[in-house]
Amino acid sequence: LMRDALTAKLGRRVVIGVPSRGEKRMLVEQAAKNARESLGRRMSETATQGKLLHGLAEAFDLDGPPQRIEIYDNSHIQGAHAVGAMVVAGPEGWLKSSYRKFNIKGDKITPGDDFGMMKEGLDRRFARLMKEDPDRKGDQWPDLLLIDGGPGQVSASEAALADLGVDGVTIIGVAKGTERDAGKEVFYRKGLPPKALPFRDPVLYFTQRLRDEAHRFAIGTHRAKRAKATTATPLDDVPGVGAARQRALLAHFGSAKAVTRAGLADLKAVEGISSQLAEQIYGFFNADG
Repeated sequence: LMRDALTAKLGRRVVIGVPSRGEKRMLVEQAAKNARESLGRRMSETATQGKLLHGLAEAFDLDGPPQRIEIYDNSHIQGAHAVGAMVVAGPEGWLKSSYRKFNIKGDKITPGDDFGMMKEGLDRRFARLMKEDPDRKGDQWPDLLLIDGGPGQVSASEAALADLGVDGVTIIGVAKGTERDAGKEVFYRKGLPPKALPFRDPVLYFTQRLRDEAHRFAIGTHRAKRAKATTATPLDDVPGVGAARQRALLAHFGSAKAVTRAGLADLKAVEGISSQLAEQIYGFFNADG
């Protein structure tokens, strides 16, 4: 390809030398072998993914193999540090650049309200999507949503999309069976009876992988949010006070609590804190004084 491109550009035949023997020749041959094997694996994976998408369409009576599947899950501990997560898959496999996380912050959601959390995540996802591509001309619109949960989660998801005026997106809930064992999942789709797939069905394994990836991403996002919360200080909320100025204030006063109680003159004495910023910090913690 490189030779052909140079030939076209220069208008004459270009000969690129290839070592005929020795270590360099072996390196060239190994590189070519690696490239062929990589291409072969990629083509095989794509073909397998295509078969699974066709199987998914047949199993759940879809109009055709989905081109973009979005899988949603929530994670929290007794309602604390709640997050929503979305992972995406298509004919080429995982689309990790399209993964999204949602910090759940609805005032009307009670702790542990999985339905409310799912609805908030979908509200934010599709409200933004409708704003960015209302005519659905791009490739960011999903044709299938997989939701971790049963009929309640599916109903909440249907309501979220209906409130936004979104139609034409199929929603399927993936719920664990009565014994919560992998392989006994029950699938829910509006207008159809609950459905289970044969234990060794490749489509069953495929949906498990999709659900598990969303769960993994949600758990990771939740842990990161929880870890950040454990190291948070009142200084995080002060405009204009970044990491470097926080370190300067903590080094001078010894603790964040001492900073909140510091007088204006003391704040102005901190190296790296201007008079204007000192007044801003003092005003932030003494707004009612």
